[in-house]
Amino acid sequence: MRGVFLDFATVSNGDIDYSPLEKELDELVVHDVTALYQLHERVQGFDIVMTNKLRIDEETMNAAGNLRLINLAATGYNNIDINAARHRGIAVTNIRGYCSDSVAQHVFTLLLALTQHLHGYQALLAEGAWRNAPQFTLLNYPVRELVGKVLGIIGYGELGKRTAELATAFGMEVLIAQRPGMDDKRPDRIALKELFKRADVISLHCPLTPDTENLIDNKALTTMKPTAILINTSRGAVVDENALVSALMDGQIAGAGIDVLSQEPPIDGNPLLREGIPNLIVTPHIAWAARESRQRAIEEMAKNIAAFRNNEMRNRVEVEKS
Repeated sequence: MRGVFLDFATVSNGDIDYSPLEKELDELVVHDVTALYQLHERVQGFDIVMTNKLRIDEETMNAAGNLRLINLAATGYNNIDINAARHRGIAVTNIRGYCSDSVAQHVFTLLLALTQHLHGYQALLAEGAWRNAPQFTLLNYPVRELVGKVLGIIGYGELGKRTAELATAFGMEVLIAQRPGMDDKRPDRIALKELFKRADVISLHCPLTPDTENLIDNKALTTMKPTAILINTSRGAVVDENALVSALMDGQIAGAGIDVLSQEPPIDGNPLLREGIPNLIVTPHIAWAARESRQRAIEEMAKNIAAFRNNEMRNRVEVEKS
């Protein structure tokens, strides 16, 4: 069985071992980067196509010819035409739980940086404010404790659950939102509108679907507390980015930590990358990217291939969608 990895550089900076994939394949071809014009040529003749973020649509599946499995190096699969794959009998697998610790760690990195006003205090030091202060400390920015605060989680899969565990360790109360777009009556879930009102921090861990696109819009933002902080490590388009900029500029919410944008890389620019937006931290989609997580990603992909060869249904996306 022949496999091709189209965008290996999205998971490796020369620090990841892909030999687990080689062990499961008769032949493995690895490309660090694949441009769109190269895509159809590079999938031709392969049984298994591996990718992180490249769009695999109906035309690409037709170009492949022998394609039997699309093996994703990610949990999200909105870059795959699932219906076209199902129609052609092509299996689609994703990986799950491989980066839970890394993502949850990044959520609290952003949250603590915002609540401690690290950027603001670093700027004061650079200006010489501490050196010239009349007392031993600076109190220019209000620091808030997390204990007793309410964390609202939207998307309670592996990532949301791990984030909730860390929140509990900080002494936070955790609220879990009902699944957007579904009649979710589970007793441990609360309505989105209620979560927006009660949460001191909202952390997004939901996939991008028609029900979650622009979920955090102007209406949601104006419902939140003026002291609330928004953290997004899911997908950029879950947040209306222009509405978030307005909310931050107008003081509707207290801050935001954003790891994902609606276009990545943001070659056309992005409103969240403008200078002068208060209490905003943007990171370049690195919440998942601890080296340990990236190596686990490869190992999970190898397990998916082994299961596929044994006619096992491990991590099959199309099973979930049916």
